[in-house]
Amino acid sequence: MFASIELIKTIATAVVATGLVGFIVVFSVMKSDDPGKMIVKWILTAGIAAVMYFSVLPQVSGGFGILYTAVWAVVLAAIWRRTIAGWVANPIGSLYDGGNEPPIPRPAYSVAQARQKQGRYLESVLEIRKQLDRFPTDFEGHILLAEVQAEDLNDLQAAETTIQQLCSQPGHAPINIVFALYSMADWHLKHGHDREAARRNFQKVIDTFPDTEYALVAAQRIARLGATESLLAPNERKRFAVAEGVKNLGLLAKSDHLRPAEINPTDQVTDLVKHLELHPLDTEAREKLAILYADHYHRLDLAMDQLEQMIQLPNQPSRLVVRWLNILADLQVREGCDYETITPTLQRIIDRAPELAAAHLARNRLALLKLEIKARQKNEDVKMGVYEQNIGLKQGLTRPHES
Repeated sequence: MFASIELIKTIATAVVATGLVGFIVVFSVMKSDDPGKMIVKWILTAGIAAVMYFSVLPQVSGGFGILYTAVWAVVLAAIWRRTIAGWVANPIGSLYDGGNEPPIPRPAYSVAQARQKQGRYLESVLEIRKQLDRFPTDFEGHILLAEVQAEDLNDLQAAETTIQQLCSQPGHAPINIVFALYSMADWHLKHGHDREAARRNFQKVIDTFPDTEYALVAAQRIARLGATESLLAPNERKRFAVAEGVKNLGLLAKSDHLRPAEINPTDQVTDLVKHLELHPLDTEAREKLAILYADHYHRLDLAMDQLEQMIQLPNQPSRLVVRWLNILADLQVREGCDYETITPTLQRIIDRAPELAAAHLARNRLALLKLEIKARQKNEDVKMGVYEQNIGLKQGLTRPHES
């Protein structure tokens, strides 16, 4: 009975030991940089282990078993010393060099960029397409391809197709899509002199990302597009007419007539009002209109209305809102408002982000506000005129209805 149990234990131990050794052998071969060399090491080790086993038998070693074993142990150490040292050192070294993990495959455009610099644009396109075949959603590759097509090959249609393919792929960050559409619009203006094509790309930003900062900037770009007639024809240089200067300037009794004509503020307001009727999201034009209302017409109420329309727009960058609140405070000071009226304006800056630098500057200005008002009152001695009361845009800011 006991002999059977001992036999079972011996067999089980042999199976476990054999399985463990087999696992170690297979694992070491799979992880080795040179599997063939590792297999040879294990074969030699198995042979030496058999020799060492028989060396310890008295009838074989003749009493020199320990000496034989030591000699074979030295041979095993010579075979495995580098491998064992690697097993010990690699986990520590992998903390710095990444170990044996293969690098994440990434597209490489160095060859394509080299071909582009050499003027071999078709070869550059071919190299980029090779990378995009492997990495079809790579943003850098699509932009580089569209750049070569638009800038170097002057094939705006192909570049437009590339950008459309990029925008149709899911998973790209919004800022990357916006960058691609802006780039395409700029190429249309620079190389194709096509205002309408550029406008379509900006409009796509508005349609794709409505009620975002990207849409507001795109609306600004649309408002700043010049008329089609003002765009230069291909390869045509703009000519500037330079008037002949005044002769004998130092001998003139008066030079008042030589001063450039001042721009009529009324005409400016009229032009800005018309412009904002077409492009109500053009905050730059609205800001100019607000300042004209206050400084020329002394209509602070109309100026405040224009500034508040911009401040209340959703998704406006904080830096712009702070700028408009500071402009509102400046206009209130210039128009003689009292301390109690100006304080809430500066407090709005502080409330938006108390920890930012803009809030710190607003606190400093609040501390010195009474002195600022007093200094302004001493230096101000201007009679306020009476102007037409119905002079501007009093309606709310609406979104443009542009196709």
